[in-house]
Amino acid sequence: MTTTELATRGIWQSWFRWTTAGEFAGFLAPALVGALTSSAELLVLAGVVEGAVLGAAQAAVLRRVLRAPQSWDWIGATAIAAGFAWAVAMIAVHNGERLNSLPLVVLLPLAAVAGTGVLLSIGVAQWFVLRVHVHRSHIWVLANALAWSVGLGVFFAVATPLWQAGQPPALIALIGAFAGLLMAATMAAITGAALVHLVKRG
Repeated sequence: MTTTELATRGIWQSWFRWTTAGEFAGFLAPALVGALTSSAELLVLAGVVEGAVLGAAQAAVLRRVLRAPQSWDWIGATAIAAGFAWAVAMIAVHNGERLNSLPLVVLLPLAAVAGTGVLLSIGVAQWFVLRVHVHRSHIWVLANALAWSVGLGVFFAVATPLWQAGQPPALIALIGAFAGLLMAATMAAITGAALVHLVKRG
């Protein structure tokens, strides 16, 4: 294996470890809040915490790899985007009955716009920081949308069958944390590959 290949593998491994750990640790905030309350406001605030922790973990890698993005810019962008994504999700959850009463021709476009906003939120916010440091940074937006789409799919595929009515809050939180870990690892693997691609292109 060449020196370049070793360096590339090192970047991916470092990003995978830090991002998985950061997203998992951050996701514990909404997982615990969601197990204890249905307050939309608290869940959005927990989402901001999740984004800040994730952003801090990712910034630790970017400082070494790119030596450019300001940590606070990256953390702030990620935290705001995560809060936005949670806010959109909470609007949908707390207006479920009203939304379900809408005609399909109205509901489907609304769902598409909301879903797209959630999937693009973090990638677009981070792109504003990343774009001045790497070429073809729009790839980051697409990679994040894919990563979160697959990651959320993994989360719901694991958590939904395990969550049952009447479970104690501790078990609900534990199931959410386990599914969140798998989601974090999935997202980290995909975005890590995108980061390596951007670094190799300079």
